[in-house]
Amino acid sequence: MSSGHADPGRADSGQADVVLVYDRECPACDNYVGVMRVRRDIGSFRIVDAREDSAVVREITAAGLDIDEGMVLRMGERLYYGSDAIHALALISSRSGVLNRLNYWLFRSKRVSALLYPVLKAGRAVLLKLLGRTRINNLQRPGRERF
Repeated sequence: MSSGHADPGRADSGQADVVLVYDRECPACDNYVGVMRVRRDIGSFRIVDAREDSAVVREITAAGLDIDEGMVLRMGERLYYGSDAIHALALISSRSGVLNRLNYWLFRSKRVSALLYPVLKAGRAVLLKLLGRTRINNLQRPGRERF
């Protein structure tokens, strides 16, 4: 979910806080975020665990976004969700290091991001099911406690 046509790869001076919200209990997600490096010209960058109560998680829930179905990148007042989040993250990431260059190369295209994200999401669901993790279920949907 994003509105307008702003380019997340272009940093404006005085740009607002950039926040990435994801499930820290997902080893694949945690490793991905652990290698990501955001360009310094983007400004402040925070990582928030989607399983913890916070203002940004409440904002995501109020927007009707299911965190179990996708990570969220908040840039200023805009929320990027799922494949849009991974695409925007690629555009603001550093190109230093092999993994960051690979991430940029794979997800710089909005179309490729939209094609690959469901595969990554399905793999995440299988991994979390095998690990016995519960869903975040931030939207409080009945019967959606487990993967």
